[in-house]
Amino acid sequence: MMGLMLAACTADDSISRNYRCSFIFDTSLHPLPCQLTGIIGNNGHFCKVEHRVVKGITHLKTTRNYDGATEDIELVTAKESQISYALGANNCIIIGTSSYDFSLVAYDGQCPNCLADYNGTNYPLTWQNNGQLLHCAKCDRSYDVNNGALAGGPAGQKGLLRYMAAYDGTVLRAWN
Repeated sequence: MMGLMLAACTADDSISRNYRCSFIFDTSLHPLPCQLTGIIGNNGHFCKVEHRVVKGITHLKTTRNYDGATEDIELVTAKESQISYALGANNCIIIGTSSYDFSLVAYDGQCPNCLADYNGTNYPLTWQNNGQLLHCAKCDRSYDVNNGALAGGPAGQKGLLRYMAAYDGTVLRAWN
């Protein structure tokens, strides 16, 4: 019994805990053509997700990897208004389905090497190479969006900061 309890409490070392991530999105309230709903189960499809509140209404700004299309999703239902969002180092996560192993993955939207090397948290990643890479303008590094590994630029110690991700058929989540 004690071994089972310890196993359940063991933390996954690959999950970043440096910056809080708490993201919940109900796809039943936002059916297709909503970009976030559209990435689920589509290998190689990702969205950059940013959160803001405007005049008391929560907005998610999404940017798709493969075409750069953006969408402003207003979260206006009573259920959605109860959710508190925290999107990593600087209010941005990347979430989607890896084309390597077809798993749902979530990453921080900031350059992990710049976060480690410099003060502050404003080192945004942008889509590059038809959305298969995330690029940092500060250090000129690129990361593979499908596995989070460093893919180009100067040598670095870190791959993308990863968060847990799940989809239960209705709710898309990312957290740490």
